[in-house]
Amino acid sequence: MTTHLITSLAVLATLAALPACSSPPEEQASGSAATPDTGQGLAIESVAAREVDNVPLGSVPGTITLPPEARVAVTAPFSGAVVRVYVIEGQQVARGEALALVRAAEPVQIRGELARAQSAATLAEARATRMSQLADEGVIAAARADEAKAELEQARASVAQFTRLAALGGVGADGMMTLRAPIAGRLAHVGVETGGGVDTMTAPFVVERQGAYQIELQLPERLARDVRPGMAVEIALSGGTDEAAAVGGRIIAISPSLDPANRSIMARASIGAAPGIIAGRNVIVTIFGKTRGIAVPQSAVTRIGDTDYVFVRGGDDKDTSWQKRAVTVESSSGDLAVIATGLAPGEVVAASSIAELKAMSAE
Repeated sequence: MTTHLITSLAVLATLAALPACSSPPEEQASGSAATPDTGQGLAIESVAAREVDNVPLGSVPGTITLPPEARVAVTAPFSGAVVRVYVIEGQQVARGEALALVRAAEPVQIRGELARAQSAATLAEARATRMSQLADEGVIAAARADEAKAELEQARASVAQFTRLAALGGVGADGMMTLRAPIAGRLAHVGVETGGGVDTMTAPFVVERQGAYQIELQLPERLARDVRPGMAVEIALSGGTDEAAAVGGRIIAISPSLDPANRSIMARASIGAAPGIIAGRNVIVTIFGKTRGIAVPQSAVTRIGDTDYVFVRGGDDKDTSWQKRAVTVESSSGDLAVIATGLAPGEVVAASSIAELKAMSAE
């Protein structure tokens, strides 16, 4: 998968490496290193606006989480004592792998009840058959035969109930049962030890499915209106080297309501597993909205009142004057500003001495 964040960083490097556009072409050809003077003694660094790919809308804080369906609790069907624990917390387990061996007294009692229920059902069946014959011969009232049939149905229901209970958890005839992992993943919680007890109301084990994570995002109000499900996201993880590994994903859900406390909207993105992806970790998430845009260094943009401006060099190659121009900034990420309207590719903008140009434009 193409890593959008690395692409954006490469764009910044390209912008920084551009030759100074502050001198006219003939001066550049002559090898002059001097930057042009605006007439007010300013030496201004400049750069040409460029069309770039994979435009980021912005960067927001996020927290890595597990999807709701990724955590599965393992419970015991009967209360009992732990005979043996086979795993430790943090261990990777396969689906169906044995986690613990438990001995419970209740299954033994249930098997006894099942044997008694089966005997009672056999007697009830024989009685119902006899009563039905006597009713057909007119010896007894039909109501007595119906009562015998009802007793037989009750006996059969008891047999079915105890059969289901006896089959729970793969319990053996001696009350021994093995708790097994319902999914493959990592043991996030081991809450029992050998000799301890378990009951039916608590989960001695919790398994986390590996390979699927989500990120909870806080979108500022200005950004939330532009973010849509399906947009690409990316986070950079430090892998212990000078370079950061980029991991990509997609926006999957956006809250329809604004949190009045912090004026933000919650969103959720899916992301794959990778080294460094750990539930609970706080990260910075870059959201990509468009495939192409017009980019300039963030330092080239200044705000005057409620409007963003850049200073554009005169159209004539010999014209070293700077003209203030209003622009619409679509997004900002790191040192890159993406312009939606007001600037065309190739136009040269001032990237330094912005405060001085701003002051002169106000005179």
